[in-house]
Amino acid sequence: MNIVIEKLKVTDIESLYEFEIENRIFFEEMVPSRGDDYYIPEVFKVRNESLLNEQVKGLSFFYLIKDENNSILGRINLVYIDDSDKIGFLGYRVGQIHTGKGVAKKALKLLLNTTVDLDIKEVKAKTTTNNIASQKVLEQNGFEYIETSDKEFEMNGQMLKFITYKWTNKHYFNHHSDAAV
Repeated sequence: MNIVIEKLKVTDIESLYEFEIENRIFFEEMVPSRGDDYYIPEVFKVRNESLLNEQVKGLSFFYLIKDENNSILGRINLVYIDDSDKIGFLGYRVGQIHTGKGVAKKALKLLLNTTVDLDIKEVKAKTTTNNIASQKVLEQNGFEYIETSDKEFEMNGQMLKFITYKWTNKHYFNHHSDAAV
């Protein structure tokens, strides 16, 4: 399956809303809920317009994962990018009918390829101890395991912990050391 990642645009909000509604139960099995308010159409629109403003300022980048028919398969984000430390935080989710097909792995590879242009030196990611698929996607894309949190939390009747990973952009250091010469 060929996929692309495209930056979120205001024209995507309606189809993104439909994607989130279709996959809500599935997503909430793996990640903490965004709450009922998130799924109120007006609230969803305002929240995503706010994300677009963050994107314009370069504080975060929100991408949709799409197929050759322009259908949304998932979303992948780099958020909370600090201009001084050049570290971004990763988030992604793939719709239930598209899991197990390599979509997340391909999308993450595409996203990491953008980090040179975005001037990001490191990407951090968190997943839960029960989300083995996400751990594999991170590791297959060169993320290193950092730690498993000491704190447990309950989600869907299971006691879980967060696992932290990081990816270092080797091109960033090559590019910046060349510029210093």
